[in-house]
Amino acid sequence: MNANMSMQPSIPILAGRRSESETVLPGIPKPQFAAEADSAHALAIDEVEISIVMPCLNEIETIAACVRKAKAVIVSHGYRGEIIVSDNGSTDGSVEAALAAGARVVHQPLRGYGNAYIKGFDSAEGHFILMADSDNTYDFNDLPQYLALLRDGYDVVMGNRFTGKILPGAMPWLHRYVGNPVLSGLLNLFFNTGVGDAHCGMRAFSREAYKRMHLQTGGMEFASEMVINSAKAGLKMTEVPITYYPRLGESKLNSFRDGWRHLRFMLLYSPTHLYLWPGATMMLVGLAALLGLAAGPVQVFGLTFGIHWMFVGSLLALLGFQLINLGFFARMYSLSSHIDVSRDGAVNFFTKHFRMESGIFIGLVLFSIGIATFLFVLGTWADNRLDITHSIRLSILALTLSVLGAQTVFSSFFISMMVIKRSGWQ
Repeated sequence: MNANMSMQPSIPILAGRRSESETVLPGIPKPQFAAEADSAHALAIDEVEISIVMPCLNEIETIAACVRKAKAVIVSHGYRGEIIVSDNGSTDGSVEAALAAGARVVHQPLRGYGNAYIKGFDSAEGHFILMADSDNTYDFNDLPQYLALLRDGYDVVMGNRFTGKILPGAMPWLHRYVGNPVLSGLLNLFFNTGVGDAHCGMRAFSREAYKRMHLQTGGMEFASEMVINSAKAGLKMTEVPITYYPRLGESKLNSFRDGWRHLRFMLLYSPTHLYLWPGATMMLVGLAALLGLAAGPVQVFGLTFGIHWMFVGSLLALLGFQLINLGFFARMYSLSSHIDVSRDGAVNFFTKHFRMESGIFIGLVLFSIGIATFLFVLGTWADNRLDITHSIRLSILALTLSVLGAQTVFSSFFISMMVIKRSGWQ
């Protein structure tokens, strides 16, 4: 197949505008494009419709073949297109091979999968952008189905290898049956994306959609960030079944390290699941244990829960409240610092109804109850009217309420600072 392609005449690919950091193959003629009267969008006569972007780091075995295949699809369908290879520091001749095959090469000195793609996307001039790895695992003949859906109004089109075909040897067992299903499932649980193959490397989207994604990560977690930010931005997404081929050359993927990076990113991007729900659960269980055991031991299913479990309850209540605070701090910071630009129902409700004075009042009430309980224990202990066990019980309760109250007061001040930064002084 590659031999036949090499015998084709010079293939017309638009070069477009170039920055000083880009290298291009000279002598490519400006093409005469076929009419596209049935297209759902109107293009200017010199506008690029589709940009195919490939990242590259030492892909000498495959990069030329990928470029030639992409060019052949563009020409055979009469698309107005360009091919961009975003080089990430190759030293094996990949740049020269990509140039010889007819690609436009841009250089990204910052290492990382995400950094390479961001450079390529920013350099692209197409109304639509198709991204695909340059390891020969994806079939560029799938481009028409991506482009048809984008023309029909979809903002993002994801490839799905699991509803398509995964050829023998293309995906390790661990990735196919554990890594991808688990990470895609968690992503859908946390962010309700509805994507079945969140880590497919062949995707397409409109330029406007790319602007709304606000992509920032430089590593492999870039793949998850794109899906998450697309869902948060309310972009219209769909999937197409594709075929996945065995790669040639050395894989840059580290299963456990990169899998952890995806999971870490999802947790950091979802304070509700990392902080709020665990924190709320711990706090409710802890307070129930404290209040239930304050009057004395409790038997449940034949088991006796005594004073020692009050220490556990206090720990859970304080730690849970701390996690809730961290969750709100993290969410407010991500919104006020534009790390995440999506609307958040919980945060919007909280900032709408929260008043610093209310938080301070609740905190002072809890703190006062705790201090009053301490004083009561001290007074009754001095008069020998309360045995040591009951004194300890009430002291644990008093300590917990005092700390919760103080934390509520100071957290109210801090959260108010974040609200002011995001919404202005109300």
